Amino acid sequence: MKPIIKPVDNQYSNAIVDLVLTIQQKEFNVPITIEDQPDLFNIPNFYYADGGGFWGAFIDDQLVGTIALVKFADNAAAIRKMFVKKEFRGKEYAIAQKLLETLIAYSKENGIDDLYLGTITILEAALRFYEKNNFVRIQKEKLPEGFPLMAPDNVFCHLNLKK
Repeated sequence: MKPIIKPVDNQYSNAIVDLVLTIQQKEFNVPITIEDQPDLFNIPNFYYADGGGFWGAFIDDQLVGTIALVKFADNAAAIRKMFVKKEFRGKEYAIAQKLLETLIAYSKENGIDDLYLGTITILEAALRFYEKNNFVRIQKEKLPEGFPLMAPDNVFCHLNLKK
């Protein structure tokens, strides 16, 4: 079963919310609610309007993963909403890798040179995944102006696409 990666918008909001909240709240006990994430019901304005994007990974028409890009400067953007359903994680499906590669290809085609992200220390596997993909941890103080901070985030990473 090969995942299909494609851009998504509000027509998938309910499936996205279900996927994201289940992972955040039930799997990792992150104190975040749907009220904290109104962007999930306003995908075109929040992600696409400024030159970002939002992609879903589908297996048999079921949403099994997401990744989003918030462009916050001429050549810089933040990765958001990188989630893969537990049973579809790992090398067998490589969904996270395919989602990230899709986002990086889009970024390069659209003049985005620097990718940033924030996450939380409890998501150790996610951090290892990003570091394996050449992201470097940076201090919060080193984030560029305009980076869209999320309250729970306490670990930050950067990838320069020009290198």
